[in-house]
Amino acid sequence: MEKTIHKTLPCGIEFGCVELPDRHAVAIEFRIFSGTAHEPDDKLGVARLLQETIDLGTENFEGRALSDAFDEIGASHSGWVGREAAGYSCFVLPEFVERAIELHAEYLRRPTFPEDKVSVAIDLTRQEWSALHDDAQSLADKIIGAQAYGKYLGRHALGTPESLEKLDRKSILDHWTNTYGAGRMQVVASGAIDADRLADLLEKHFGGYGSPSESGRDIFEVEFDARRIHHDKEAEQQQIAIAFRGTSLDRDDYPAQRVMLGVLSGGMSSRLFTEVREKQGLVYWVSAWGEYPRGSGMIFLGASTKPDRCHETYDTLLREVDRVGKDLTDEELKRAATGMVAKREMQGDMTRSRCGELADDLFHFRRPRDRREKIERIKRVTVKDIQNYLDAHPRDALSVVTLGPRRMEGTEVADGTKTEGVTA
Repeated sequence: MEKTIHKTLPCGIEFGCVELPDRHAVAIEFRIFSGTAHEPDDKLGVARLLQETIDLGTENFEGRALSDAFDEIGASHSGWVGREAAGYSCFVLPEFVERAIELHAEYLRRPTFPEDKVSVAIDLTRQEWSALHDDAQSLADKIIGAQAYGKYLGRHALGTPESLEKLDRKSILDHWTNTYGAGRMQVVASGAIDADRLADLLEKHFGGYGSPSESGRDIFEVEFDARRIHHDKEAEQQQIAIAFRGTSLDRDDYPAQRVMLGVLSGGMSSRLFTEVREKQGLVYWVSAWGEYPRGSGMIFLGASTKPDRCHETYDTLLREVDRVGKDLTDEELKRAATGMVAKREMQGDMTRSRCGELADDLFHFRRPRDRREKIERIKRVTVKDIQNYLDAHPRDALSVVTLGPRRMEGTEVADGTKTEGVTA
């Protein structure tokens, strides 16, 4: 029978587990409050470099030996860095869980950050930063993120050319020392595992790892910049990025926002796809999505169009958002909500999806949440709920970025005008 456990261990780890005895594998995620927002102002990019190099050498493993040790137990593992946290995930057979925990403790607690590996990682990051400017869509995403979120949440994982020049092994080691430890960790698992046994393993291998007291969990405020900026770039397409404030995951009107986004951009029958792309032929691609740093929410609209149709596309995107509050039908709403529920119920491997879902619950709510209730909240959204949501969250302040060869009327030109000068 399925059972969910949530508690804080003596070592300081916040622990959550969903016991799924009928599964045949275990998914584990280590989430550490050490994201790009936690970086020193002059060491931007260090969080990602830490994540990239932390498992390349430890006190007991050199080079590829750690990867070989994971391969020996058939475990897949990966890492990532976000605005507010870094994460390390693992998928393993139940009989190898203890070895998997031991290997994670090895590189999280005892990394050596070999000088040669760090130098290569920094050089590759510089190359990625340069390549970013050849990808107009990714570059527009980077710029609108900095403009919409501000100094801390708006940082890009690759840092800046200036900050990368200051990074070295000591920078990475210092950041690991200052931001990694049991008190800043949330560890979540799901699958064929006994929660009490896993808690004992975590205590055994992570006891004494930094301070057990919670730290680094403060919520970063969004510093929203409501302005329209154009970045000049030679390209055949013009990128449009629009951001405006939405609601956060923990608010009662979040389900209405989510369904509204489904109506706008939930598939090939969504409004943006049918109206902006199929009927008017304005765009090469178009999308609407939400992002949710803890305690806040942001709505984004994005499109790629011909330079001479930029203003028309911009007006159409905003008109479609406004139109949802005026002529949304029950049939359209039901189609969007059904698509969301179906996607949720059929997403990938259940073991890994349940692990990720619980990890997000602890990260945003500090508690597990009933998954059936989440689905029912989506199903209960009405047309009136979405109208009330749009009334409560008017798009009266916009952060806009256009990137391409033609400046849109009413936009400022970015300092330096050329995107090569953009380091935000």
